[in-house]
Amino acid sequence: MKSIISTDKAPSAIGTYSQAVKVNNTVYLSGQIPLIAETMQVVEGDFAAQAEQVFKNLVAVCDAAGGEINNMVKVNIFLTDLSNFATVNEIMSRYFSQPYPARAAVQVSRLPKDVAIEIDGIMELPSVN
Repeated sequence: MKSIISTDKAPSAIGTYSQAVKVNNTVYLSGQIPLIAETMQVVEGDFAAQAEQVFKNLVAVCDAAGGEINNMVKVNIFLTDLSNFATVNEIMSRYFSQPYPARAAVQVSRLPKDVAIEIDGIMELPSVN
């Protein structure tokens, strides 16, 4: 059974996709970019500000799905400049505790709205007995 996850605490979809889709205890999170949910504008500031906003958006979607960011088991990070990798690691360490999720980080030529970072992932919700 598939259910759609949606929250106004994260940016609304800007295309033909859902913020997340839950199948059983697995939640597939769509890519989050550094949009502010209330304004749908890119957060002002440097790369660190953009990365911080992306993680805040992921937290909101995880919460809406009934989990928390530490329930994520796989994270895919897309960067327009791989030299920002150390900054992503530092910010990610504030949102995740060990054991960390599996992760990929790749450099891409361009992202929606010309932002510098996008993150998607998969979350496994704890079983309820």
